[in-house]
Amino acid sequence: MHPSTIGPVAVATSLRGTVEDAVAAAIVSGELAPGTLVTAPTLAARFGVSATPVREAMLNLQKRGFVDAVRNKGFRITDVSEQDLWEIVRLRQQLEAPPMREIARTLQPGPAAELRVLAQTIVDAAATADLAAYLAADMAFHLRLLELHGNRRLVAIVKDLRQQTRMVGLADMVGTAELARSAAEHHLLVDLLEAHDGRGAETLLTAHIGHVLGWWNGRSED
Repeated sequence: MHPSTIGPVAVATSLRGTVEDAVAAAIVSGELAPGTLVTAPTLAARFGVSATPVREAMLNLQKRGFVDAVRNKGFRITDVSEQDLWEIVRLRQQLEAPPMREIARTLQPGPAAELRVLAQTIVDAAATADLAAYLAADMAFHLRLLELHGNRRLVAIVKDLRQQTRMVGLADMVGTAELARSAAEHHLLVDLLEAHDGRGAETLLTAHIGHVLGWWNGRSED
C-alpha cells in the first residue's frame, strides 16, 4: 500500500487551494483512479475540514478537466486516453527541451541556486513519499527553469500541459529506485546547465519528460 495523499490538512491561508492541490496530486499520481466517484462530504471527512472548501476545490478541478460533476452523486475522476497522454508528452518535449541550450549559455549563480533548492525539495519529497510536495516542487522547478528562457507565453502553455498530464503509476513507485532516480535527475539537469552543456541538458530533459509514458504510466523503461 502506498501512502495516501488524502488526509487531515492544516489550516492554511487558502484551505480551498490546499485541498485542491492534494486532490489534484491524488488524481495525477493515480491514487484516485479514473472513473472513481467521490463526494465532497466524504473527502471533507478524510481531510478533516468542512465540506465547503472541498466543494469549491472540486468545482475548480472540474474546470481544469480533472473531474466531471455527476448529478446528485458527486464527482467522477476523468480519464486521459493513451493518445491524449502521448500528444501531451511529445508536445512538452518539443517545447521544454530545446530552450535548455540557451539557458545553459546564460544561467547565472542566483537562479542556479534557486533550482538547487527546488531540486532538493523534490528529492526529499520522494524520500518521504510526500507525493503532493513532490508534484508541487516538480512543477515549480520546471516552470522556474523555463522562466529563465524569458518567454512568458511558453511558461503558461507548459504549465497548462503539465496540469493535464497524468502519471497514474506514480503512487505505486513510492520507495522505488526509479522514483529516486527521477528525482535526482533534477540535480543532474542543473549540473549540465552549470557546465554549459546545453545539448546534454536537452537530451536529459527529453528523457525525463518521457518517464510519463514509461515509469509513471506503470511501464518498464529497460
